[in-house]
Amino acid sequence: MAERFGGRFSPTDGDRPRPSDAPRPYRGKRRSRAGGRVNLLFVAPIPLILFAFGQDPTGLALNLGGAGLLFGGAWMTREGILAQEAYEARKVAKRPAIPRKIFGSVLTGLGLAVAALDGGSAVAPAIFAVLGGGLHLFSFGPDPLRDKGSHGVDSFQSDRVARVVDEAEGYLTSMRTAIERAGDRALEARVDRFAATARETCRAVEEDPRDLTAARRYLGVYLLGARDATVKYADLAERGGTPGARKDYLSLLDDLEENFAAKNRKLLLEDRSDLDVEIGVLRDRLAREGVALE
Repeated sequence: MAERFGGRFSPTDGDRPRPSDAPRPYRGKRRSRAGGRVNLLFVAPIPLILFAFGQDPTGLALNLGGAGLLFGGAWMTREGILAQEAYEARKVAKRPAIPRKIFGSVLTGLGLAVAALDGGSAVAPAIFAVLGGGLHLFSFGPDPLRDKGSHGVDSFQSDRVARVVDEAEGYLTSMRTAIERAGDRALEARVDRFAATARETCRAVEEDPRDLTAARRYLGVYLLGARDATVKYADLAERGGTPGARKDYLSLLDDLEENFAAKNRKLLLEDRSDLDVEIGVLRDRLAREGVALE
């Protein structure tokens, strides 16, 4: 079955749990903050464009230049918010390489300053630049400026976890993009549910990087196979599909999700075992100190 969709997925039978009739809860996607006020930033430069063509060449150039800078600031702000949401959703994450929201504030201030230059005075453009950039930064805040990692974990291990999770997120994003080409809302929801289960494994590894070795096959090889299978099915669906292709793809997703769910349960059990050992050591230590626990 897996060979039909690329042949890269081969889960071991020992890791596969027995199927359950109980429906698995699906957690819907969190609504992005990259809308609302951010969309208004794309509307703000439009008056500059409308009024630009009724002015002399200098005014035309300044208005269009200011509008371009404002559009650039809006785009950088939106990308910065999306990057911050991805950063906040992770326990272990590198800070964004480019402080997009800060750059968005700078571009917004420059855009307002350029649009105000036609007055002949440098005071008004400076005021607009400071007020516009400052209010933008106050409204949307700065970008994350520090790496985020698990407490007590060295930076090398945190970097390894971040790379693996970034790769896994890339596979899941590619799956979502590919399945949208099939135009099947039910399958899109099914892929989202599978992605939620896979992300539970990502969160478990971020909580305890010691689980990385055990989960790496799932976050790498299995998700790579899932992505390839999704792309293969989307290509078939765009060409009209073949009998049984949708059923086979759903069956593959079920197998993959069962394996990820089993791995998540195993990681939780291992964490509980570690906790029991720590509690036992603590009890022995307290007993030696003359403190009896009920």
